[in-house]
Amino acid sequence: MVKTYAQLYLDTRKTLLTCEDEQSASFIARQLVCHVTGKSRERFLMDKELYASEEIAAKLDFATHRILTGEPLAYVIGQWEFYGLTLFVDKNVLIPRDDTVAVADLAIKQALFLDKDPRILDLCTGTGCIGLAIASKVKDARVTLADISPEALALAKKNVSYNHFNGKVSCVRADALNKPSAFLGKFDLIVSNPPYITTRQMLELPTSVKGFEPHLALHGGDDGLDFYRSIAKNYREALKPGGYLCFEFGMGQGDDVCAILEENRYTILERARDYNDRERAVLAQLNRKDD
Repeated sequence: MVKTYAQLYLDTRKTLLTCEDEQSASFIARQLVCHVTGKSRERFLMDKELYASEEIAAKLDFATHRILTGEPLAYVIGQWEFYGLTLFVDKNVLIPRDDTVAVADLAIKQALFLDKDPRILDLCTGTGCIGLAIASKVKDARVTLADISPEALALAKKNVSYNHFNGKVSCVRADALNKPSAFLGKFDLIVSNPPYITTRQMLELPTSVKGFEPHLALHGGDDGLDFYRSIAKNYREALKPGGYLCFEFGMGQGDDVCAILEENRYTILERARDYNDRERAVLAQLNRKDD
């Protein structure tokens, strides 16, 4: 039966209410309808009494089914917003979350006080969300996005191009668990949101994460700290004298991450909290005398 766009929205919302609260069901239904139809929210409201094709209805049913199976909305619609930027996402990268705004804010605040044309490395970049947020706010920054995953790097490159940062942001493959290649050069600031989920926590993750998001970007070793140890030690040689290292970390990991930094001759400058008042990020400086 042919339905109007408004009817499709209401039917989708009703279906989603079987697994979502009212607010979430309304938001997801609107996002799905706009995605499937290619309409903006404003255009959808203008066209809500028009009739949709059976093809559109079938696509919407399929997208709704994906949500009902636990797949995150971001993967279904293929993009997500972070720091005012629209980013493409797929199952090869983590979905940018509000938690990560804390480390982006911390890195941007420091980057604004660096020397002219600072070089900044976003390690374990995924979508490129942190590095691109920095590029959007620090106009003279030269940002490098790095990841071990070729698929993640391909998506990061797409986000660089889509957000018109080709002239100031580059992408390179790099392994955070090993020493950096000399060709990377030296950076004024390295920022990273590395994998930090422990082996035990990996077993307890909700289906929407464990079943869909890449384990390569989640698992940080038995205690969740493998990447912090490696980056703090190995990437010292990729920092300029007195350079800065900025980390995101998981809940309750702050003291351990700071201890790792101090063991590797960094001075802790600031620890930051996210929107939920949970400690989430740290900024440290490499001691000059050790370079």
